[in-house]
Amino acid sequence: MEPDPSSARLSLRDIGKLLGVSHVTVSLALRNSPRISNELRDKIQQTALELGYTPDPMLSALAQYRKGKSTAAITAAIAWINAWNPPEKLHSYKEFDAYWVGASKAAGKFGYRLEEFRLGDGLTPERLHQILTARGINGILLPPQRPHPKWGGFPWQNYSVVRFGRSLKQPETHVVTADQVANTMLAFQKIQERGYQRIGFVTHEADIFRSGHLFEAGFLMAQRFVPEKQRVPVCVIGGGPRTGRLEAVLAWCKKYKPDAIFTDISDVADILKRGGIRVPDDIGLAVTTTLDSAADSGIDQHPEEIGRVGFLMLNSLINDGARGIPGIFRQNLVEGSWVDGSSLPRKV
Repeated sequence: MEPDPSSARLSLRDIGKLLGVSHVTVSLALRNSPRISNELRDKIQQTALELGYTPDPMLSALAQYRKGKSTAAITAAIAWINAWNPPEKLHSYKEFDAYWVGASKAAGKFGYRLEEFRLGDGLTPERLHQILTARGINGILLPPQRPHPKWGGFPWQNYSVVRFGRSLKQPETHVVTADQVANTMLAFQKIQERGYQRIGFVTHEADIFRSGHLFEAGFLMAQRFVPEKQRVPVCVIGGGPRTGRLEAVLAWCKKYKPDAIFTDISDVADILKRGGIRVPDDIGLAVTTTLDSAADSGIDQHPEEIGRVGFLMLNSLINDGARGIPGIFRQNLVEGSWVDGSSLPRKV
């Protein structure tokens, strides 16, 4: 049977008539719905391709409008992989838990639910793949992990995958994260506006030598716009409690006399306190994220928005049939905003 010649545009109903299925089935297949078998999905998609089917942009816009007016019925799951030890540690970080909240809310609007799978305690990557396959789950969100999982031969080619942040090196999938360079330059500007002139940056040794350490890059870029005599070198400290962190910070403060510190280390305020340096009386303090730090001045990285964008990217990959490790890497960056707080008051 040929498509209806009276129709100016090939429709889902035309494809359905050719294949003996409903237009709803065609629509689901073209959107890679797990409700359609792989064999039927491939057949429908191949037929649509051969016939030159393209979606009607006006109908697509109308469908998106209707989606925005109501929450879709929950029909399928998206996997959120948690390999932390213990797994509860992941959600103890407010930043990472907000990723979950944002992604979960966005997933619900598109008819998905976000479901956590905890590696360990018998759930190996091999077993995880079996469960996801049996459940028809083909989309995975990967929050930051510690320690990094040993994925073995996990078949990433079967899944659409998005990572949050750059700390997880494998698998090398698309990324959604905070714009660390822009956020640091914004923080530097805001600290200057509050009257501070000698602004220093304190970071972990493990981070400073990591390829793509973008907080440091943003700090060094911002420093280029201040007189050289006001520039303070980066202070690099160890990551553990017995690595001389207190001594390193005190020596750095004594030598370079910063009047404000910007840092990605959550306990710098405690380090300064143990060294007899008062915040903010002796030195102002701002942080890369105010959610997981003792300081209340710094950047709101909008982690819930990062979670939302992460799901939207994943949803686009699922709808496009994009699976596995991408040949062309993409990253979506979400800019943060400045938060005023008591740890960095305006200088009188």
